[in-house]
Amino acid sequence: MREKWIESIKYTGSPYHKRNPGDFGLTPPAAPRPDKTLCDVVDIFEREVAQRLLETGIERGLVSEQSRNEFPQNIWVVTDAGVPLEAQLENRELGTYHGYPLLPYDPLHDKVLEWWERE
Repeated sequence: MREKWIESIKYTGSPYHKRNPGDFGLTPPAAPRPDKTLCDVVDIFEREVAQRLLETGIERGLVSEQSRNEFPQNIWVVTDAGVPLEAQLENRELGTYHGYPLLPYDPLHDKVLEWWERE
């Protein structure tokens, strides 16, 4: 199943998690909300980088048991700098995702780091 997901998923991003839209082609280009974490703080400004991180999370098996139309609802990955990220399924028909850094007080923050080390 992992290979199928890697071939079909797409990282689209969300303007709510971006101050700088980079090359994501978002509409509106950037519309950060104060209650959302920003990808800018982990220097993710290129769709190719975000896509590769998404695929790495799948390769490592850090996907939720919950799925929608055969796509995992969530995918987790840790950046080279050690920051855990969560991607959330946006469109279950197209397999598109947006993602964001997990804040240190988020209960999943430490869990994702543990899973990452174990896998």
